[in-house]
Amino acid sequence: MSSVSNDKHTAILDAAYMLFGSGGFYETKMSEVAEQAGIAKGTVYLYFKSKEELFLAVTRRDCEGFLEQLENKLKAQSELTGKLSVIAKHHLIYYYERKQHTKLFFRAPNNNPELVAYMAFFMEQYMQAVVKVLVEGGAPEPELMAQSYIGMLDRLKMDILFDPSFTEEDANKRAEFAASLFIRGARDI
Repeated sequence: MSSVSNDKHTAILDAAYMLFGSGGFYETKMSEVAEQAGIAKGTVYLYFKSKEELFLAVTRRDCEGFLEQLENKLKAQSELTGKLSVIAKHHLIYYYERKQHTKLFFRAPNNNPELVAYMAFFMEQYMQAVVKVLVEGGAPEPELMAQSYIGMLDRLKMDILFDPSFTEEDANKRAEFAASLFIRGARDI
């Protein structure tokens, strides 16, 4: 892709991310994406054949960024406790930074098989990143522990998405609490 072509592609994805996130999939029009990106509507269709394809590309870019950032942060830690803290903070801050874009998560195209398949793939990749941390740390039942840890973090993210007064400090406090609870158990915190 040429530099100009790459710039347009990025501008379309950025505009679509913002519009899908604030308005939802069904409410967002391709003409609005084009306008937000500063290009002609027909140009959007040169890059993406449909709104569903564009939504999938936005989702894919965001999920790949999530996993890449997590991997880089985990490399800076050597101990299991530090890595679990990194996972918790990354998970919650990711959603905190996107709290103005909640419709990206809740108003997506229904039953799009490609999107469903990609989200299953993403969740498996995320799960395996956490499993790897637990295996390396010598944890028993790493698969079950990873599912439990991610499940706990997913519940904590709901406060971020639905409480408009939620702050970054609140996210950091919950991340520390979740990691501590998971590492030490309920009796030791």
